[in-house]
Amino acid sequence: MSDPEFLYDVAGGIGTFTFNRPAQRNALTFPMYEGLAEVCTNMPADGSVKTLIVRGSGEKAFAAGTDISLFRDFSTAEQALGYETKMAGILEQIERCPVPTIAAMTGACTGGGAAIATVCDLRICDQNLKFGFPIARTLGNCLSIWNLSRLADLMGPARLKEIMLTNRLIGAEEAGRIGLVSDVCETPEATFTRARELAERMAGHAPLTMRATKEAIRRLQDAAAQVDDDDLIALCYTSADFREGMDAFLTKRKPVWTGK
Repeated sequence: MSDPEFLYDVAGGIGTFTFNRPAQRNALTFPMYEGLAEVCTNMPADGSVKTLIVRGSGEKAFAAGTDISLFRDFSTAEQALGYETKMAGILEQIERCPVPTIAAMTGACTGGGAAIATVCDLRICDQNLKFGFPIARTLGNCLSIWNLSRLADLMGPARLKEIMLTNRLIGAEEAGRIGLVSDVCETPEATFTRARELAERMAGHAPLTMRATKEAIRRLQDAAAQVDDDDLIALCYTSADFREGMDAFLTKRKPVWTGK
């Protein structure tokens, strides 16, 4: 399965899904999100695919967030909640992939790209990694509790609050130090080579053991995420600040926040 915006191939029992908009730093469209979710949901049960690598085309970005055009018509709480519900479903499909998933992160991994990497089982990166969610200084929207729960499990609540509130991005050295990634590689090429090595190693392991482990951990995380956040999502996505953030982003200027 492939599309101009993404590529998918299988070689030697290892699937590779590639976000394919390098000129746009692999900014994510719905077909890209849905393509990855479909691959994960329809993973063959015959053992022909044993592991899955997720990567970005080019060397500058794994994926630099959701394409801003998807938000241009947002004006109601229903649209905001519909988007977050759709995204939660897509990320859960990726998380539920029955085979181990590896996010091979090169360069920018922000917004929706960082959310995808978070729900992958393993994350590795190159020296140019920039990981995070700079939405408090760009769009003025918010993360759902589902996403925040996954991130808090990954890096701890205190660090999560610090990066979200200061809006800084995590670099490769820090990512390795805090366990956000398991390997830091020198170059993008070395990152993809290492991803293949990890995939080949796991391909030789007991598939049911790995599947049961993944699912058990997912169930533990789900128990912590059953909180209603509809009011918070509506508050941000229907605000004047969100519209200001989009306009400022597109016109390459600093947004003027009003808190309204």
